[in-house]
Amino acid sequence: MNPSATSNKPARRRSEVSPETLAALETGKLATRNLVEWLAMDQLRLFTHLLDDLKLEATPELEQELESLRSVGVMQKSWGLGSLLARYITQHPRHPVILEELTTHPSDAVRIWTMTAIQSPATLTLYQRLTAIRPFAADEHFGVRECAWMVVRPALINDLPQSIHRLLPWAKHKDANLRRFAMESIRPCGVWCAHASLLKEQPELALRILEQLRSDEARYVQLSVANWLNDSSKSQPEFVTSLCHRWLNESPTKETQWIVHHAQRTLRKRGVDS
Repeated sequence: MNPSATSNKPARRRSEVSPETLAALETGKLATRNLVEWLAMDQLRLFTHLLDDLKLEATPELEQELESLRSVGVMQKSWGLGSLLARYITQHPRHPVILEELTTHPSDAVRIWTMTAIQSPATLTLYQRLTAIRPFAADEHFGVRECAWMVVRPALINDLPQSIHRLLPWAKHKDANLRRFAMESIRPCGVWCAHASLLKEQPELALRILEQLRSDEARYVQLSVANWLNDSSKSQPEFVTSLCHRWLNESPTKETQWIVHHAQRTLRKRGVDS
């Protein structure tokens, strides 16, 4: 369904989401257009509709587990539904095919559950995890891309040297979404995720990726690099100040200048001379 079939503009408040838009979201016919629509949507209702579409019967045990997710936060609910999807269809004869089909489902929420389900086996290697997450990291939907780095971040942080080695080709990729993933997934502090203690102490570990992206043409990537350095400035201000000075000397481009300016915003607030 085209978004224009429900409303010309995304709602700015949950109360403004029309019944028609909400119905389309909760039956998996429409992707959310902003965070407001995502928060307004009943993910549990969408999950039930998905089971119907897959011709899977909801057992009493499943319904009980769904109800237990009703009161948790929106991200915990999303991860929980992804894990539940993985467990519920594991024994299905079409299990791999179903997951493959769901990677292109019209609903961004369903694609997020699908990536979580694919990432759920504890036996996956880092290489396998990155291979599996790649389509989601390049997804056209902003929410899917954001959740892509979040769902694989624990594995990346658990083995930073190997992760940075694996992510360096992503930082060189022609797709700006993949370049951004390489940076955003290993931010020292990050958003809605646990901090990376080792990177807070040793930010130089990520230098190969930072250097690769220091003059990236895409503002989407520039912002990620600037945010990475701003994170780092809170624990390692001298590292960030020194790096920014060097970049301005070695790479006097407008892209580098923009990154350096935004990277030092916390330092300026603290009165640190840059």
